[in-house]
Amino acid sequence: MGGLPQSILFCCDHNTVRSPMAEGIMKKVFGTEIYVQSVGVVNDLEIDGFAIAVCSEIGVELARHRARSFEELESMGEALSGFDLVVAMSDASRRVALEMTRYYHLSVEYWPILDPTGLGETRECKLNAYRQTRDQIRGRVVDKWGHARTRPLV
Repeated sequence: MGGLPQSILFCCDHNTVRSPMAEGIMKKVFGTEIYVQSVGVVNDLEIDGFAIAVCSEIGVELARHRARSFEELESMGEALSGFDLVVAMSDASRRVALEMTRYYHLSVEYWPILDPTGLGETRECKLNAYRQTRDQIRGRVVDKWGHARTRPLV
C-alpha cells in the first residue's frame, strides 16, 4: 500500500464510466481528505447510465457528474502540474497523460481497468459487466490506500 496523495486525477477515454467511478469511490472513501478529479481523452459523451446505477448500489452518486477532457480541465484553471498523481485507466489516456505531464514532477500510474461498454446482451448482463469494473476499481483503491482510510469502505 502506498501513502495517500494530496490530489489525484483519474483519466480514461471519455470520462463517462471508469474515471468517474474512481473519482466517486475515492470521494466516498476519503471525503475531503484528498482532492480528486477525473477527465477523459475526449469529451463527447454524457455520464453512462449503467455506471450511475452500479455506483448507486454502493452509495456512490454519479448522476451529477459532467464529463470533461484534459483540455477542458486546464482551460478551467486546473493545471495537471497541480496533481500529485495521475491514474490512467486506458491505453489512450495513459499516452495522453504521459505526454502532457512529461515536464512535470508527478507520478502517472496505469491501472488497466476493464471497459464494460458494449459488453453483455441483456440489461442484467450489462449491469454485471459494470459491477465488475466498479469492483475492480474499488479493489485497486483498497489495495493502494486502504490503510489510510478514515471512512468505512463501501
